[in-house]
Amino acid sequence: MTSTTPPNQPSSETIAPPGRGLMRSGLVVSVMTMLSRVMGLVRDVVVATLLGASDGADAFFVAFKIPNFLRRLFAEGAFNQAFVPVLSEYSSKRSKQEIRELLNAVAGSLTALLALITALAMLCAPWLIWVFAPGFGSDPEKLAMTADMLRLTFPYLLLISLTAFSGSVLNTWNRFAVPAFTPVLLNLSLIGAAIFLTPLMDEPAMALAWGVMIAGVAQLAFQVPFLMRLGLMPTPWPNFAHEGVKRILKLMAPALFGVSVSQINLLLDTVLASLLTAGSVSWLYYSDRLVELPLGVFGIAIGTVILPALSRRHAEQSQDHFAAMLDWALRVVLLLGLPAALALAVLAEPLLITLFHYGAMTDTDIQMAAMSLRAYAFGLVAFMLIKVLAPGFFARQDTKTPVKVGIIAMVANMVFNLVLIWPLAHAGLALATALSAFLNAGLLGYLLHKQGVLVFQPGWGRYAVQLLGGSALMTAGLYAVSPEWQTWLAFNLWQRVGWVAGLVGLGGALYFIWLAALGLRPRHFKMQG
Repeated sequence: MTSTTPPNQPSSETIAPPGRGLMRSGLVVSVMTMLSRVMGLVRDVVVATLLGASDGADAFFVAFKIPNFLRRLFAEGAFNQAFVPVLSEYSSKRSKQEIRELLNAVAGSLTALLALITALAMLCAPWLIWVFAPGFGSDPEKLAMTADMLRLTFPYLLLISLTAFSGSVLNTWNRFAVPAFTPVLLNLSLIGAAIFLTPLMDEPAMALAWGVMIAGVAQLAFQVPFLMRLGLMPTPWPNFAHEGVKRILKLMAPALFGVSVSQINLLLDTVLASLLTAGSVSWLYYSDRLVELPLGVFGIAIGTVILPALSRRHAEQSQDHFAAMLDWALRVVLLLGLPAALALAVLAEPLLITLFHYGAMTDTDIQMAAMSLRAYAFGLVAFMLIKVLAPGFFARQDTKTPVKVGIIAMVANMVFNLVLIWPLAHAGLALATALSAFLNAGLLGYLLHKQGVLVFQPGWGRYAVQLLGGSALMTAGLYAVSPEWQTWLAFNLWQRVGWVAGLVGLGGALYFIWLAALGLRPRHFKMQG
């Protein structure tokens, strides 16, 4: 039965999500994301051992990067940032029936649109490779192999976008653990494909493309029971005329250039890297994978939990709480992001050696990947800030401002790329991405502050002293204790793992002991969503 309650008033049939502490929710997402990222590193160790920086590895990374880039752009980028605020508003003010009608229309419209895009992409696979990796055009065999892989990996976009839709619903109802755990299934699928399917393939890398396809099915199927348990399992039916769908599409158009700008910049790196020395694409990939660990565990986790919370506060017109949440998010990101960035820079070669220096991975590969890792690490804090500042706009259903900032950052990245690629090669591409990320984050923060949305709470001066002092102490300790990187080459696997664990423990202990000595306590980071 359709509710007669006016849209701007809460309905007695509304199934609004319960409130929950943001730190608790953030920790849940962080733990699950850490598990996913660790499994991702295990996956990359397997891939590096099997393929190294070969033509097959370059082909797979490009074939996987294209749908993965579009996933982040559409599913976790524009769609998520447009869908969650609208769904949060419905959950606060609309009836159960209206919520289900929205879910049915969005699921059906998303499926129809992405099915068409997927079919076209599979037909045009060779031309897509020309666009995303033009350097492969000089090697017909490599181009054909990459196109064949893309036909297997591109349907992942449809499957993972529907998975992201399901995850957005679960997140809005404060069920953060399931969506955060889901990426583990991708890593398990790729590891399984590498181990069990590789012997069956003429080209070993082709097994990984099949693994991507399997992962998409597994991830979507995993979330279905949890949607059913909430009573929110949709019956997909395309309805582009639905009021909620039209609002989401309107918000999505500019959002494509908003929070996903860092992904566009990484894609530009791949395009240019394909024109450099063989192996450049792989060096950037391996270094990016290490940066993705803290970015996902800290930055994306905090961004994930604050978007629905901010959206609800905006719908309730609770502006003071909205501003306090943004300030809280900035403090948490800096608390964890700053030491993580410094640790990656100091331990670049040891980390890469421990994870990837096996099989086909050479000493030169480690040195080259370490150069780009340090450049990416320089921008890690900026990458994280974008993840928590952009929701400040999207939660208020303002997607026009981030698109303007995104365009400026993309143009700047292109300029930085052209300037830095000549002296620094692939590392210059990574540094350009970092510099453009700082520009992006700076402009987002400035505009939020100017609009009165980001209001800095008292205590930032003392907080800066605490963080900077702890980071300096940690960095000095790691420099003093860690052996020269060449020494790590002689270590066996368990020696490497033991040293890394010890250094991480030492760095964490120095950092948090300093913070505790200066009076910082866990209770200072409590925030109700």
